[in-house]
Amino acid sequence: MTAAAGRRLRVLVIAPSRHPIRQPHAGGLEAAVWDRVRALRAAGHDAVLVASHGSDFLDRTPDALRMPAVVWGATRSSDAVYPPGYLDGVARVLDELMDRLAADPGAFDLIDNHSLHPIPIARSAEHGIPMRTTLHTPPLPELVEAAVAAGPGHAFVSVSAHTASEWRRSGVASTVEPNVVDAEAWPLGRGGTRLVWFGRIVPEKGPHLAIEAAEALGRRLVLAGRVGDVEYHERAIAPRLGRAVRHVGPLRRRRLARLVGASGCALVTPCWDEPFGLVVAEALTTGTPVVAFDRGGIREVVGDLPGAALVPPGDVGALAAAALRLGSPGAAERARIRERALERFSSAGRIARLVAQAGVAAAPTRAAAPPVPASLAPRLLRIVDPGDGAEAGA
Repeated sequence: MTAAAGRRLRVLVIAPSRHPIRQPHAGGLEAAVWDRVRALRAAGHDAVLVASHGSDFLDRTPDALRMPAVVWGATRSSDAVYPPGYLDGVARVLDELMDRLAADPGAFDLIDNHSLHPIPIARSAEHGIPMRTTLHTPPLPELVEAAVAAGPGHAFVSVSAHTASEWRRSGVASTVEPNVVDAEAWPLGRGGTRLVWFGRIVPEKGPHLAIEAAEALGRRLVLAGRVGDVEYHERAIAPRLGRAVRHVGPLRRRRLARLVGASGCALVTPCWDEPFGLVVAEALTTGTPVVAFDRGGIREVVGDLPGAALVPPGDVGALAAAALRLGSPGAAERARIRERALERFSSAGRIARLVAQAGVAAAPTRAAAPPVPASLAPRLLRIVDPGDGAEAGA
């Protein structure tokens, strides 16, 4: 039952802590959480967000439940590590949150967890509120271990079958719920001749390979996104910027969608196994063709959609050839690309399905998680901004 049908649900959304949940979005995970809270409130539900200071939607969040902002000081920022002591502050907030929920289990109808910290999972049995954790990343050892202690009302959801299979091998079963795209936020674009790449500027996203493909084709390329690895940017990206290759930084969603929609082809160049690949869905929704390396869950996103092509991972020649083959489609073809993308990725109905889980009393059966070797423990949360999608801004 939705708010429109007479029931206003109380939903607690727990965000990842590294970046504020606001525009321009730091990555696809942050964008997904921002969209979730906005959609819940637009549907008339009482959504409370637990996120870092500086986030949107904190008007209903007590100060004690706002996670600390990341402050780097003289240290270079990085998506791979945290400043010393930062995670201790996050743990204090999450423990306080769990204490409050245990003391008042009627406070919420549903907990929608996107955190990459184990505390919300490990302590979920203490409050018994129906809870779902979305798995946006490959298996993280401490999250796998925490799943053993999760309460019976705790469901796990993976963003792709690829991600679900990885977690299943670690002993955590989940249902598959692909990421979605807001059709209004990613309108049909007019197209163009230039190439576009958007996402976090980090080695695992491979923007340097997009530059190589554009150079091979003699076409202009625009990169859009936040620099998540300064050393990589200075070494592999900055020296190659100029008239033919531009980096416009992180963009708010309206500007980003306009940029992507005014491009002839989007290049998607993961150098790791993407859990999903939201940039593929976003680009196709604007009618812009996509050429992507076939890694991780990207094959599921592409499927048999028109205007999309997969090439072998790391093969820049194949990437360039496929971009040339797709060309710059006309208005009718772009409209067809968008129509088919929306059939698969439209966010319509997602909130209704989410809030329906408020009445679910049991999670899917989970296999027992194997012991986590002590040697793996320090790896907790090293993947902190996984970019299940890699939206550069919103």
